[in-house]
Amino acid sequence: MRRSGLRHHKGLLVLLWGLVLAQAALTGQPERKQRKPSKNDQKEPVTQTLPVLPDPPAAVAAEPARLVFHVSPLSAKGLLSQQVRDALKALEHDNRGAQVVKLRAFVAGTGDMRRVQQIVSEMFSEKKQPLPALTTVQVGALPLEGAQVVIESVSVEKRAVNPGGLVFLPPQPPEALAAAGDILRVTCFMTSLDGVTKARSQIAAAFPAAAADFVQLTRFGGDPLTRCEAVARAPARSTGGVAFTGPKIVLSGLQMAFRDQEADIHLAFDRLKKAVEPLGGRMPGSFVSVYPLTRMAAEVANKVGATPGSGGPLLLFEGLPALDATVGVEVVAAAAN
Repeated sequence: MRRSGLRHHKGLLVLLWGLVLAQAALTGQPERKQRKPSKNDQKEPVTQTLPVLPDPPAAVAAEPARLVFHVSPLSAKGLLSQQVRDALKALEHDNRGAQVVKLRAFVAGTGDMRRVQQIVSEMFSEKKQPLPALTTVQVGALPLEGAQVVIESVSVEKRAVNPGGLVFLPPQPPEALAAAGDILRVTCFMTSLDGVTKARSQIAAAFPAAAADFVQLTRFGGDPLTRCEAVARAPARSTGGVAFTGPKIVLSGLQMAFRDQEADIHLAFDRLKKAVEPLGGRMPGSFVSVYPLTRMAAEVANKVGATPGSGGPLLLFEGLPALDATVGVEVVAAAAN
């Protein structure tokens, strides 16, 4: 018993001594020096911001003698953004390098039509091309299932292709255009696309070289009605419309009013005046296009900025880029010599 106790005592001494040596080894190690922060560590990370895209101009001046007109092909591929890009690429191909000065987009479906302006600004800026004036209007439908946008372009050729100038004709029955002469573009507004095959045949037979566009005004349609506006080479034999035979015209983008009162719609026309006058445009005698969403707005807008020969049934559209807008207006104005 005495010997086993002695061995136990020695074992404790060995264990204690080992702990002492371990502690001494730890405390004897030199402290690691703290790394001083570098200048790069002290810099805050740079936040990358995308450049702000420029807005399209409120108006653009051009020579009517050199203007050409195209309509993008309909496509059901992808959603609105892809279809807008594809439409702009198709128009770029058709224009063969000619500068685009005006775009008018008709958007169908539930996509955010504000994307049209964003994509136009993006694509033209990437190519370092001047931005065109832009009008965007929502319609009820397009004559292809799944199609969400069709875009019309006005561009400037290198040589004169309309030596006598242009005539802009307000919406009228398709048969009334038959005697108009050399039509360059036709846009038919319809209450229902059920008759689009017949309308296409009429337009193609009468004006085989014209760029043609067909849209349904609203989703819910109405009594059968087709009214076609057009651009023709001057002189045009059709009654009504506005002829532009001078060296310059001014094409505006869309301006909107937000109530049905005459004072509010006057403000939209005042903004148009401020857009075209710096470029030499004159509001008196201009060709006015009206895109109303309500009957009251249509009546007031037609009263304020009536175009010769524009009387007839009111054409109401589905929507505008601003949710609270009641009517949109744009003009083609003669420029002072």
